[in-house]
Amino acid sequence: MASAIDTARADPSETSEDRPLRRRLIRFGGSRLGGLILALNLLSLLILFGGALALNEWNRGLVQARQESLRVQAELLSNVLGQLGITRGEPTPALDQIAASQWLRDNFIPSGQRARLYDADGALLSDSFAVTDIIPGNPLPPANPAGTVVAPLGDAEADRETLAQANEALGAEIEAALLGLPQATVRRSETGDRVVSVSLPVRHVQQVLGVLTLEAGDVDQILGAQRRALLPFALVALAVNLLASLLLHLFVARPVMRLSAAADQVKLQRARAISLPDLEDRRDEIGDLARSLESMTETLSARMDAIERFAADVAHEIKNPLTSIRSALETLDLVKEPAQRERLTRVLQQDVRRLDRLITDISNASRLDAELSRERPRPVDLNTLLTDIVGVYDTTSKPGEAPVRLSLEAPGPARVLGQDGPLGQVFRNLIDNARSFSPEGADVRLTVRRDETDLERPLRVLVEDDGPGIPSENLETVFQRFYTSRPKGTAFGSNSGLGLSIVRQIVEAHGGRVSASNRTDAAGAVVGARFEVALPATGRRS
Repeated sequence: MASAIDTARADPSETSEDRPLRRRLIRFGGSRLGGLILALNLLSLLILFGGALALNEWNRGLVQARQESLRVQAELLSNVLGQLGITRGEPTPALDQIAASQWLRDNFIPSGQRARLYDADGALLSDSFAVTDIIPGNPLPPANPAGTVVAPLGDAEADRETLAQANEALGAEIEAALLGLPQATVRRSETGDRVVSVSLPVRHVQQVLGVLTLEAGDVDQILGAQRRALLPFALVALAVNLLASLLLHLFVARPVMRLSAAADQVKLQRARAISLPDLEDRRDEIGDLARSLESMTETLSARMDAIERFAADVAHEIKNPLTSIRSALETLDLVKEPAQRERLTRVLQQDVRRLDRLITDISNASRLDAELSRERPRPVDLNTLLTDIVGVYDTTSKPGEAPVRLSLEAPGPARVLGQDGPLGQVFRNLIDNARSFSPEGADVRLTVRRDETDLERPLRVLVEDDGPGIPSENLETVFQRFYTSRPKGTAFGSNSGLGLSIVRQIVEAHGGRVSASNRTDAAGAVVGARFEVALPATGRRS
């Protein structure tokens, strides 16, 4: 179904050979994450390059700084020209063309600049390019061999249009300055180059004698030099971005791809757990992820093994009563005496009860993990919980059953972070187990105390009886599934052997531990059994 949908959505003009190529083009080393890292780094770098190459703000600042510099020079020169007597004519003064031109030539040293002086009618009196040895223009190209067809030097019509536009812009600037208005503009020169121009009126007192124009055509050259100076840094930044993309690909994208491949192997049952030692040794987030995945898969693998063992144990335990029932049913038709038939009937009833108890306990054990993960843990006061449980036993106790005594020795509330339902099942199973071993006239004792020497699990709950105790070789075996060792006289099939196994499972799920030991007297003789549950405490002591 999925393949049909993918085929239907594919571009009909795209062949099967083009699709893998397109996927490779959008990846970097086979990784979408690596391609995204590279694309984002290059995009940020291109934005930086674009902004640096445009340099709009810097360009405007350069033009303004150049205009200010030219304005200061032009004010100085115009003031000198207007006040040092380089004038003629009485009573109306005017600039002396020869004296003004000679003074301008002697005192103005061009450095990428051009100075022009106009009279009151706008006629050109002096041009620094004309009175200095600086010749504007570009060097001539080398001579061509004889017979070479030479292309036209340029469009004469375009050159004439450029010259006309330059003269028109310059004329407008001169006319405005002759009206006494200082001018600062950016325009094109006769050669088409961009120049920064400042035109100031030359005054004698209040009389405008002419206009001094200063031009600087080196703005584009300065900007180009700045861009060329920026190029090495841009190349270094590009190299650093490529290196960063490569390192991120090697140290982030590729490990994630390896973890994904290892997870696929676990999914396909080619491995039971993820194991990548070179990634697990890393002391960063990738190492944390690898260790977490390994721990998770190992836990899942252990859970799968436990489920398999549990299924095998269940099959074995159920098979025994079923075999007994089948044998009794086959024998029942052959037995004619009423006493023997009654005995076989009792065997059948016992096996049915045993099978019912097994199925009930197996169902409870199989639902236990789901119940522990479904509810949110909350603080549970063991003193209150055990008081309620003992009260129920006192109310429902039958004659001949061992009473339950509770002793609260822990100062203040004994709070545990967990679930009261499963914790109550723990103590009920331990109490039921102790009562089943207690002789007539004895009692079962519960004690809650605090062990200040154990910082991890300070709370202790002891369940003690006066029974025969536990064989020393079975102090750990009693917590295994389906283990039973009952005293004489106990009804057959009344215990499934899952009670203490469920106790350990619940206690360990709450971060605690449970252990079994024997009580002894002064002579060293066993006088009963003791189960100790150690749990971590939560909250403040009052």
